[in-house]
Amino acid sequence: MGEKDKKITIGALAGEAGVGVETVRYYQRRGLLREPQRAHGRIRHYGPNDVERLSFIRSAKELGFSLDEIAELLQLDDGTDCDEAQSLAEHKLADVRQKITALKRIERVLSKLVRECRQQEGNIHCPLIVSLRERSAG
Repeated sequence: MGEKDKKITIGALAGEAGVGVETVRYYQRRGLLREPQRAHGRIRHYGPNDVERLSFIRSAKELGFSLDEIAELLQLDDGTDCDEAQSLAEHKLADVRQKITALKRIERVLSKLVRECRQQEGNIHCPLIVSLRERSAG
């Protein structure tokens, strides 16, 4: 039996793709990954295409795509709708850039508060705690 005909169990599939078995089952429930029929002995067997698809899902998740967005990408996988795939990527890039901007703002505020905490001497209120209280009240 060649590599192309190789059949593996769900555990081996998960291992090859670097995810857990429950993740594979979850993706199946979400319709992202097929659930093969049970063969003799009631064990499901997966092939190389399943490994490729699961690896694709994992790669897309690592780039920040949601499972709904990944479902759209999987539908565009034949290469004929590159414009739609590009549009999805552009939206994701815009989201990432917004998050980076927000994280930089958070970094500036926390950095300032940490400096203020380090400069405090004696038994006075912690600038970080005071700032958090003021933010929650306002």
